[in-house]
Amino acid sequence: MRNICVITGTRADYGLLSGIMYAIKSSDEFELQIIASCMHLSEDFGLTYKEIERDGYIINEKIDMLLPGNSTLSVSKSIGKGVIAFADAYERLKPDLIIILGDRFEALSAAQTAMIANIPIAHIHGGEVTEGAIDESIRHAITKMSNLHFVSTLEFKKRVIQLGEQPDRIVVSGAPGLDNIKNMQKISKKKCENILNYKFLKRNFLITYHPETIQSSAEVCIDNLLIALNHFPDAGIIFTGPNADVGGNLIMEKLKNYASENSPRVTFFNSLGYDKYLKTLQHIDCVIGNSSSGLIEAPSFKIPTINIGDRQKGRIRASSVIDCDETVDGIIAGIREGLSDTFKYKLRHNINPYGDGNAAKIIMQTIKEIKFNKLLRKPFYDIMIGAVD
Repeated sequence: MRNICVITGTRADYGLLSGIMYAIKSSDEFELQIIASCMHLSEDFGLTYKEIERDGYIINEKIDMLLPGNSTLSVSKSIGKGVIAFADAYERLKPDLIIILGDRFEALSAAQTAMIANIPIAHIHGGEVTEGAIDESIRHAITKMSNLHFVSTLEFKKRVIQLGEQPDRIVVSGAPGLDNIKNMQKISKKKCENILNYKFLKRNFLITYHPETIQSSAEVCIDNLLIALNHFPDAGIIFTGPNADVGGNLIMEKLKNYASENSPRVTFFNSLGYDKYLKTLQHIDCVIGNSSSGLIEAPSFKIPTINIGDRQKGRIRASSVIDCDETVDGIIAGIREGLSDTFKYKLRHNINPYGDGNAAKIIMQTIKEIKFNKLLRKPFYDIMIGAVD
């Protein structure tokens, strides 16, 4: 039995990884190990490690690395704290392969520690571009530390090759989050209301807004969003909390205050959890914000995504995504376009470019055929860019 260790730091990446975790747990070839870290262990973010345990998984290690503050200093120190804790965890667990998804700072801690320990890394969602966040640099750094790559589209495979990774170690699996959508059961609006303890109105928005960690002012951006939402007083609004990034606390405070002042039409959740999030998507009219879920998962529901600002700039977009700037007028115009009859008609033919919901199957088949000990050597793959003087 080979030990496969899955790293999860947030409610979001757990949801994306859950199908893969289930496949590993069900396999007679692998032993599933789970390390829960960062936001999972924070009361401010809902102690979401409990969702993992409620789903029947055993968490082998809990790494409490998130320092308070959401400043650049606290995030940097959190990364360092994470490195120390992951080193101890790997020493105890002796994993044969690490699975890491995405681009967050806790993933960076996990990856660099595994690299030093000569533990091969399988990285999911590499090759993507998000120009408005430091996640962009973290993602590419993890790619260079990793030994096996599962990307969501062919375009992203080409970008990982451009980073010098061997093509035969890069597999186009599609986005794992679509597996959950493919396998989920539809529920009635009434049942969803009971789950959320929230009464849907005739028109409803689901909003997730994270700080842009490069250049933009979190306070100005969130104020503009809230002012724009005042122009839709008949809409029910469901906020989910931001990530633990620089500026996240300020955004969370403003969203909570807005929800309190506009209750019961507006409600706030620190974390919906992935299952509730997908169930809610079945019954809303518009996704608003700058979360990757608006670009990757929401298009499968054929609903409009109003993508604000540059945080997701560079990602592939379905035709259901409307990009707007962070001004009040830009956000209002984006929402109005998404709610228009013309745009709703266009959504009937929307296709999600991130796959068909078979990522876990592809990933598991690949891992079964790989000899882990042969992954550690990483010859650089050169591509011919042009003549060099």
